[in-house]
Order: sequence, then C-alpha cells, then structure tokens
Amino acid sequence: MRDAIIIGGGHNGLVCAFYLARAGLKVTVLERRGVVGGAAVTEEFHPGFRNSVAAYTVSLLNPRVIQDMNLAGHGLRVVERPLSNFLPFDDGYLKLGAGKTAREVAKFSQRDAERLEDYGRHLDSAADLLRELVLQTPPNRVQGSWLTALPELLKAGRLGKRMSGLSLSSQRELLDLFTKSAGDYLDGWFESAPIKAAYGFDSVVGNYASPYTPGSAYVLLHHVFGEVNGKKGAWGHAIGGMGAITQAMAKAAQAQGVEIRTGCAVDEVLLDKGRASGVVVAGGERMDARVVVSNLNPRLLYTRLVDPGALPADFLRRMQAWRCGSGTFRMNVALAELPDFSCLPGKVAAEHHGSGIIIAPSLQYMERAYHDARALGWSRDPIVELLIPSTLDPGLAPPGQHVASLFCQHVAPELPDGASWDAHRDEVADLMIATVDRYAPNFKRSVLGRQIMSPLDLERTFGLVGGDIFHGALGLDQLFAARPMLGHADYRGPVAGLYTCGSGTHPGGGVTGAPGHNAAREVLRDFARRRVGREPAVGQGV
Repeated sequence: MRDAIIIGGGHNGLVCAFYLARAGLKVTVLERRGVVGGAAVTEEFHPGFRNSVAAYTVSLLNPRVIQDMNLAGHGLRVVERPLSNFLPFDDGYLKLGAGKTAREVAKFSQRDAERLEDYGRHLDSAADLLRELVLQTPPNRVQGSWLTALPELLKAGRLGKRMSGLSLSSQRELLDLFTKSAGDYLDGWFESAPIKAAYGFDSVVGNYASPYTPGSAYVLLHHVFGEVNGKKGAWGHAIGGMGAITQAMAKAAQAQGVEIRTGCAVDEVLLDKGRASGVVVAGGERMDARVVVSNLNPRLLYTRLVDPGALPADFLRRMQAWRCGSGTFRMNVALAELPDFSCLPGKVAAEHHGSGIIIAPSLQYMERAYHDARALGWSRDPIVELLIPSTLDPGLAPPGQHVASLFCQHVAPELPDGASWDAHRDEVADLMIATVDRYAPNFKRSVLGRQIMSPLDLERTFGLVGGDIFHGALGLDQLFAARPMLGHADYRGPVAGLYTCGSGTHPGGGVTGAPGHNAAREVLRDFARRRVGREPAVGQGV
C-alpha cells in the first residue's frame, strides 16, 4: 500500500511529495493535466513562442525549499531583472531598482526621495518577520483538555515572545500593515502619485480590491518578503519559464522515489470509518493510501471530492463560502518587435524592457479600475503589468522576436447579469492590448499571436476557482491561524488522514513551496506519533 497520495501536481504538491519521500514514505502524485506544475508551467502558445502560461515571475520561492530539493542541480537557474519596475506615464516615466530609485523619484518629489530609505527599513522589518513565519505551522485553535491544547499554547507563546521583542515602532508598523489599506499606508509616507502607484500595485496583484480597501496593505507586504539569489525583495525570471521550476521539482521528487501520474484526475476521496483511505480516479480506478494530501483549492477539495456527510456542518458551510477571486485576466502574446514607449522611445532592448512594466499611473486609477469592474464586469481603464521575459531568456522566442506576459486587473471573477466569459474573452483581450498600445503605439501591430486566460479559463485549466491565483483571498479572515479556517490551520482538516498542502493554507499564494514544506512536516509528525501506522526514516524530517 502507498503511504501517501498527493492530489494535484502543482509546485506545492511536488514539494510535499519530495519531503515525504525523502523521509522514506512511498508517495504517488496524481495530476489531472498532462503535465505537472499546476499554474507554474511553460508551454508553446504560438508556433515558435513559449512562455509561462499563468504564474509568470519569481521571488517568493523559499530558499530552504530551493536548497533542500537541490533545484539548481536539477537545472533551475533564476536571473534577476535589470530593473525592478518601469512605469510609463503620459508625460514621463519612473524607474525603480538598480540603484536608481531615489534619483527617479526625485523627479516628482524630493521629499519622497528622501523618505525612501526610511520606508524601506520599516517595510523590511515587517517582511523579515514574515520570512520567519512562512515555514512555521500557525498556532491552531483546538478543543479538548489542556493537555491537548498545550502544544498550540506553547506555539502561540513563542510567537508572542517574538512579537514582544520588536520595538514599539515596529509593532505599530505591523499593526498598520495588517489592518490598513495600502493607499492609506502609502499616503502616510509619500506625496507624489508615481511612487505610490509603483508600490501600491503590489497591493492589488491577485487581489480583487481597491488599494484603498482595508487589509490591502498586507497584500503589499506579502509581495515583498521574497528574494532572488539571496537578494531580499528582488524579482527574477526562471530560465525556461516557470515550468523550469516545477520540472526541476519533479526531478527532485522522482529522485527520491516519488511516482508521478499525469492525466489522472481524482473524482473522490475515499473514506473508511471516517478516515481518508485513498482516492477514486477518473475511469473508476481505486487507489489506497494511508494518508491523502490535497494541493487543490480547499473549496474544491471539500465541496467536490469529500462526502459532505463526513464534514461538520459549520465547516462545510464556511468552506462553501471560502472567498475566491483575484480579478485577474492573463494573456501571453507573441511579438514581432519590442514595445516602443512614447515616454522612452526605442525598440532596441533596454533595461526597462526587462523590468516589470506597470500601466497604472496612480492609486486613484487603480481604485477606479476596481469599482468599474464591480459595476460593469471589467475595468474600462485596466491595470496591466507587462513582462517581456525573452529579453532575459532569448530561447523563448525566434531570433529578433519576443514573448510578453500581460497580467491584467481588474475583471470580475463572475460577470454581472449571468454573462459568460466565453462571450467576452476576446473583447476584453482587445482592451488589454489597446491599453498597452496607448503607451507604446507599436504594440498592437506587433502582436503575432496571443493566448487568453479569463478567470473562467484559469478555473477550467488550473482549478483556480474564480481565477484566484492564491487559492483564496488574502484577507485578515483567511490568513495565518484562519487559513483555511480557524481550528484547521495546521494542514489537517476535520477528516482524519486528509491533509492540505496548497496555497489555500499558510502562508498563502505565490510560488513559494512553503505550504508543501509545512504540510509534509505535519504528516511526518503524525507518522512518527504512530497516528498513521508507521514511522518515517529516522533523521529525514522536514
């Protein structure tokens, strides 16, 4: 019998499988699609042009996971962007990174340029705390005797001690970042629209909200705790696209003996006397295992694959209401030439072509985009982040040509009045291209082909409910000890032997590998405590 079945071969499923197999367990990964990787895959979308289909950039991938899985040894190479970001405007531009930020910001406000260092120091302090927490299992609310609750109380006590060790100023900053809107937070630091737009963009990435929505400051923070090649806060590109990450992970897992089966959708989680005992896959095959670990959005797991009669009524009700929806519209385009920006002309590759190009000139622009989408289905002036990875990775496109990723917001996960995304996909794609064309007038005519992923397409293809790239909104009610639900923050659900390891658990979305790492640790603890039936190999924990 298998020790563990992993449902879903996305990056967290592969990470979890690796750690379980390294500890000596017999593990099988089941992936519905024909390729592992989940939303982190590279595919040819137009003849001769390849790109990262959904997830599109690297920063949050945890260094511990990279090291333990020896991803470099399995072929992964990540390069840093030459600039962090480039924001084109009607009357100028702003560049961030490469030591140029202060000089660039001073074009708009000398006061803001002088505050950058202090802002960065405060944000880094908060981000450092997140870096400490991402590989920890949150304190879990448990019922029962004090003896049962003691481990969780100790865990909470250690966290409280860590928090109390912060300076009063740092505690205030954390309170701001966990409760305020990004707009209010940034308005307290800066006066000029360009720098607030540049930093505020992180608060709406994958977040169907205005930058003035309370709690959006945390989403901003969530996007800055990563690193590239040891450089904190940097963003980069995986050579070969995001699929290079998950292919390296698959190789690392297989080297530990993991069996990976693609084209193998799971229809049902089997239960035996109230305990998960295996799965039924499409076609009716039964596969038994001591434990089952799900890398799916938790709403998909508990509302589609588990007998509702086996779940507590309150748990099922809350899982059915699990908030999903990123407001995201993804596109990949094949380009005959590089964009020629009116504010910074030139079609020869330059540093700004290799950056994250943000089309959203102000926080107010982003706020209008959100309210527009809520009322009409999609923003008439959308937010677009344009990346051109072929400037860093020429093998993605034919010589002299390029591929671009468009990460677009805001669109409604579900259109009003029962309208279907199938009927409006191309219309909105045309709008996204026209939005870029406004700032780079050669863009539309340079498009040779395109791949369109509406929220509905993202759900159908990758299981991202409502197009939610995080497997659940990063609101205060769905974070840390409440992710996915208070009482189940330890990667264990209400069904014995059924665990969760995806982005719907702590620390949330992004290509981090942290949920997979953490879930594996909890599974191994239960094996070691003989709650499952056999012990893992000594000294091979997580």
